[in-house]
Amino acid sequence: MEKNIEVLIVEDDTRIAKIHEKFLEQIEGFKTIGMSHTIEEAKIWLDTLKPDLILLDIYFPDKLGTELIDYIKQSSIETDIILITAAAEVEIVKKAYSSGVVDFLLKPLTLQRFIDCMQKYKEKKAILSASERLDSNEIQRLWNNFSVNDEQSRESNPKGIDAITKNKVINFLTTCNDGITAEGLGKELGISRTTARRYLEHLMEEKIIYVEHIYGTVGRPERRYFIN
Repeated sequence: MEKNIEVLIVEDDTRIAKIHEKFLEQIEGFKTIGMSHTIEEAKIWLDTLKPDLILLDIYFPDKLGTELIDYIKQSSIETDIILITAAAEVEIVKKAYSSGVVDFLLKPLTLQRFIDCMQKYKEKKAILSASERLDSNEIQRLWNNFSVNDEQSRESNPKGIDAITKNKVINFLTTCNDGITAEGLGKELGISRTTARRYLEHLMEEKIIYVEHIYGTVGRPERRYFIN
């Protein structure tokens, strides 16, 4: 049986970290083995767990994620890094590029973009472990963003579910501590109640969100949706 790729999530926002964990659960071959919300904590997890892959943010309350990149390089720890961040400054991007970061995902992030990235990473890792010598096609696949699963990935969302709108719904739900109804979500995002309900039900199927029936003083119970 093929060994799972063990992943450490380093993200200061606990809700976003949980979303990334839920995303990973939908991709075969990956396993979250730890979650850190500070750089210092991440160093401890890194030394202890020795993950295959780190999903790393840049902005933390006290330090930058680039410090962890430097720590990994200085410690000669064999782990790959994928940045998932809102940081788009040239210096940050240059640092990531020169440090061998394997991919760079810019927030806000869609589920489909996340899946595409992880699938490409898994394919490249498989190529490197398959044999001692690679052919020209395999080498080309390592140095570009082509994936044999690209076409299938684009078609993975069902009809009527747009990746951009889906991402907006997920991002908005992360800010709703008290959950939200389909009607409320529609008003906030400028979409119909029916459309909002369709996206909410789809996210429930993917186990990204859950629903609770809230009983008021009168009338039918209210369906409120919460991020997992």
